[in-house]
Amino acid sequence: MHLEASVAPAGSVPGPTPPKAPRADAERFRALGDDLDALKARITAEVGAKDVRYVRAMRALSRVFEATGRVLIHVSPEPVTFLAGVTALWLHKQLEATEIGHTALHGAYDGLPGAKGFESETFRWDTPIDEASWRNGHNLRHHGNTNVAGRDPDIHFGPVRLTDKTPYHRINRIGLPFSLFVLFPNFAFLMNLHFTGLSDAYHDNGLPERMDFLKDRSPASVRGAWRAALRKYVPYYFWNYVFFPALAGPMFWKVLLGNWMAETMRDVYSAATIYCGHVGPETKSYDRGHRPKSRGEWYAMQIEASNDYEVSWVVSVLCGGLDRQIEHHLFPTLPPQRLRQIAPEVRALCERHGIEYRTDTWGRTLGKALGHIAALSRQGGVRQVLREMA
Repeated sequence: MHLEASVAPAGSVPGPTPPKAPRADAERFRALGDDLDALKARITAEVGAKDVRYVRAMRALSRVFEATGRVLIHVSPEPVTFLAGVTALWLHKQLEATEIGHTALHGAYDGLPGAKGFESETFRWDTPIDEASWRNGHNLRHHGNTNVAGRDPDIHFGPVRLTDKTPYHRINRIGLPFSLFVLFPNFAFLMNLHFTGLSDAYHDNGLPERMDFLKDRSPASVRGAWRAALRKYVPYYFWNYVFFPALAGPMFWKVLLGNWMAETMRDVYSAATIYCGHVGPETKSYDRGHRPKSRGEWYAMQIEASNDYEVSWVVSVLCGGLDRQIEHHLFPTLPPQRLRQIAPEVRALCERHGIEYRTDTWGRTLGKALGHIAALSRQGGVRQVLREMA
């Protein structure tokens, strides 16, 4: 193009201003980071007495559900009251695991006046997952490296391959039935195996590192994993599957059945919650060694590696606010009611800065997640494993 062709004649009226070129990613991420940092500072400043009252009320409600459930399961003369007892006990277990426990272990109430009993370092939840192991595996490893191969230990569970960044092996062919019939109904039990490193002691994770949490398979490391796992398994399953059934005498089988049903309901519900927030064909995952170059890019990775889904407030409470998984991954120490509060603003910021914000119904989101696992179970082969591990 000739230079003179771009120069307007003297005295002419300027034409319309050409559209600006899209901002470079670095500038876009910087602006996104600034906006989300400002949102975090504002909402964190609001966290206080109201949030402590809320979690205390949830704990009181949870205990009412537990007492009601255990009594009804014991004394129920017919199926209706028995099932009412099972439902009440499930509500207790669900609240303890998600709205209360998950939030407390993230440190949402640390340092707040009146929050004694909910501090992350001392909190104990009514769930068979070791607290210290969970904080290390979930808070540090997963949230710090969401969906990054080789650093996030939650991109696979046994034979279940959750992203294409996990090398394929023939065992992944059973990923979908394993999810539905083994992992979902035994979710808490298997998560404790995972986070304590006990599964590392006996099974490779399919990645070159071979193990997610253990540094080696020495006798000392394996003993440590067993200690961490058993310090939750033994008391938890003793109370639920030995002590309370024994109180029922000859009707022990009914109490054992009711406790198992409530436990399984919590596990299935929780597994569906977690799968929907992290898995799907549009959910981003990242290659080995990928690291964000800025705070804004880290925010963008959290958004694009997570899914929200739309449910009622009551269902959201039973999800522990993890229907707002995007917001939780951005600000993991915020209480769940704050995640619900900021969701519309986070969505608007994503639209402003060109970051994909995914949300849908829970049913469609779960369908996409399970369909994605089924697809991943059919991809690759032994040769692909060798190539990716080379």
